[in-house]
Amino acid sequence: MKKLIIASTSTVHGSGYLEYILPTLSEFFKGVKSIVFIPYARPGGISYDEYTDIARKAFAKIDIYVNGIHEFDSPKTALQNAEGIFTGGGNTFELVNQIYKNDVFTDLKEVVENGTRYFGTSAGSNLCGVTMMNTNDMPIVYPPSFKTFEFIPFNINAHYLDPNPDSTHMGETRETRIKEYHIFNETSVLGLREGSWLEVNGESIKLKGDLTARLFEQNKVPEELNSNEEIGQYFK
Repeated sequence: MKKLIIASTSTVHGSGYLEYILPTLSEFFKGVKSIVFIPYARPGGISYDEYTDIARKAFAKIDIYVNGIHEFDSPKTALQNAEGIFTGGGNTFELVNQIYKNDVFTDLKEVVENGTRYFGTSAGSNLCGVTMMNTNDMPIVYPPSFKTFEFIPFNINAHYLDPNPDSTHMGETRETRIKEYHIFNETSVLGLREGSWLEVNGESIKLKGDLTARLFEQNKVPEELNSNEEIGQYFK
């Protein structure tokens, strides 16, 4: 049975890396001694080693050791034997590109669908949807496909921002961009605000955190979904 934590962000304002969600992760990964970290998204262009060290320090607070997937001779074997998996944020295009380049798409999909616990933040959460087409990232590389793992039957827009009526910014809002997407695509999109996450247990999908999430469906008025609500019903 699938078990996932799909978080909008790794860091909320005023706290350290993963600090806000560590209590949830401690329970989610209960009994797990080590996890495989996928650093392919490389936020700010940092190295895999640097990124893995950041994740390693955070998970040490809950007594879990982190191994970077790049540290193994075989990434495929690393995933097949993993007790748990964490994919961090950064650039979704490069993340997806490296997953295909390293030929681990099928392995990652299979182990998570068979019950290996998966935690994603930002770009690592974008992977969980039907496609990566609602990422906010610049297309710095061209992955072989926009298709992602379809662990959930909709797409994620991480770091979702509401329009600010006091802003002098005249560019498109996040909602405008998602409406443009729905001219050509039917897949629903969940705008996941900072500090919010999804808990997936099999077919159950629950919104967690203090904030609502904004659901966008083609040819429908956007709807706010409440925290602690079972939201899987919206995608039947």
